[in-house]
Amino acid sequence: MAVDHIRYDILAQEALRGVVQKVLVDVAKNGLPGEHHFYISFDTRADGVRLSPRMLAQYPEEITVVLQHQFWDLVVTEEGFEVGMSFGGIPERLNVPFAAVKGFFDPSVQFGLQFEEIGDAAAAGEDANAPAHKDRGAARPPAEHKGVPPSVAAVPTPANPDPAQDSADGAGKPAGGGEVVRLDRFRKK
Repeated sequence: MAVDHIRYDILAQEALRGVVQKVLVDVAKNGLPGEHHFYISFDTRADGVRLSPRMLAQYPEEITVVLQHQFWDLVVTEEGFEVGMSFGGIPERLNVPFAAVKGFFDPSVQFGLQFEEIGDAAAAGEDANAPAHKDRGAARPPAEHKGVPPSVAAVPTPANPDPAQDSADGAGKPAGGGEVVRLDRFRKK
């Protein structure tokens, strides 16, 4: 198998993270349009993530937050986003680098992105002397999509049939489903 010196897998994930950034920049500027709302999963242990000690104790590995009704002061930069949210009636401020984002879902239009961990699986086919390219914040599929293969780029997700279940603590997570589009399909074997 040929060695991918260009690392298309990393380039594709960076481009998809740019989609998340662009969407959040627009929401910070203009608010949520129509019925759009987002489930954003991220690695709470990733470099640059800032959570209160209470939140980190409650979510030591991963959390899914919902940007719909109860969030404020969304600030988006090149590196990540910062947002105020309420968890159990207690206001919190989250700072999340885009590299820590594991999944982004907009169930109102059945659109989702998942980010895989770069390095281990992708590097397996590479030359043993080649340096490992591990993207610390890239990630495996969120818990609700454990049956999905890890080399996922985009996954359509069904709309949440009960919007009343949506909450800032991620209790109303979207149901899994839809066809998985695998980047590996396009690689020559």
